[in-house]
Amino acid sequence: MWTTILETLRSEFSDAPDAEQVTRIMTRLLLAALLGGMLGYERESHGKAAGIRTHMLVAMGAALFVLVPELGGMAVADMSRVIQGIVTGVGFLGAGAIIKRHNEEDTQGLTTAAGIWMTAAIGVACGLGRETTAVLSALLSLAVLALLPRLAGRDKH
Repeated sequence: MWTTILETLRSEFSDAPDAEQVTRIMTRLLLAALLGGMLGYERESHGKAAGIRTHMLVAMGAALFVLVPELGGMAVADMSRVIQGIVTGVGFLGAGAIIKRHNEEDTQGLTTAAGIWMTAAIGVACGLGRETTAVLSALLSLAVLALLPRLAGRDKH
């Protein structure tokens, strides 16, 4: 009986058959969480609602959505449908962050929505094993969020 239970448990966790695969999964998900957290911290430090936890979850979710099919053997060409779904889904999430006031000039949340969208893209890069691309994109995003308002003479987020 115990042998059957152990064999069943082993087969349930067979998607990571060795230490190399476990390391790959953890590296990609942890990097997504770290980079998403960096962007979220920047937003949270400026009093925005979508902060560290939101950005971390968006990045890790996007990474997981591409990581699982890739590990399952999905062809790279077919991955475009998965990515299209992520882009659409995160677009709806970002749309919820945008608040339109009475006049066209009074719209809030556009930068937050764009940041969530970018965080998902960084998560996709992590999930696909494009770590360098993800890190460079996160650094550039931080520069856009943190430095450009100062260079433009307004520290408004």
